[in-house]
Amino acid sequence: MTGLQGIKACVFDAYGTLFDINAPVAGFRDEIGDKADRLTEIWRAKQLSYSWLRSLMRDYADFWAITGDALDFAMRRLEMDDPGLRERLMASYKTLDAYPEALDVLTALKQRGLATAILSNGSPNMLTPAVEHAGLAQVLDSVISVDRLRLFKPDPRVYRLAVDELGVGPEEICFLSANAWDVAGAAVFGLDVVWINRFRQPREGLPGEPAAEITSLDELPPLLD
Repeated sequence: MTGLQGIKACVFDAYGTLFDINAPVAGFRDEIGDKADRLTEIWRAKQLSYSWLRSLMRDYADFWAITGDALDFAMRRLEMDDPGLRERLMASYKTLDAYPEALDVLTALKQRGLATAILSNGSPNMLTPAVEHAGLAQVLDSVISVDRLRLFKPDPRVYRLAVDELGVGPEEICFLSANAWDVAGAAVFGLDVVWINRFRQPREGLPGEPAAEITSLDELPPLLD
């Protein structure tokens, strides 16, 4: 696997990439019981599909509202009527656990003189507390939300936000995501993309090839040598 050349900035997706999206339900697994895994699965699937559908319908709602709508659907689907649990699950999205290696890797990138940023579908009222809770604020130059455009990835205009914010060319950005659809979107736009395939998923049948595929953020720094 060859290293990426001429990279000046590393830009990270947030959910599933830096932050563990399984953490909210995992924190209440004992209370939820055998519906926990299905709740996580349905919640995430609807969270994504609602963002894409709202972009297509040109009827924007921010990711916090979409996350709530998706959770409501998942709970209805699983016949879970518990407003208190719903409130606690939503609150947990603002204090997501970062993956254990995230802080060390971001610190190492900053020490190399690379710019670092998040580019996320998340709304600012979700991203800011999550970044602060994880202790990542001091190793990020920017946290970029699609809320500026009022549309969602993988629209090419979203990836342009990182180029404009950081003042570098698309070919100078290493974009990292654990989401294969996001990898495809960023690659089609023209970013150098690294897929963090944590769960060893097969490739999607979409255009846009990653420059590299890894299973943990720890594997990123050697690619930039």
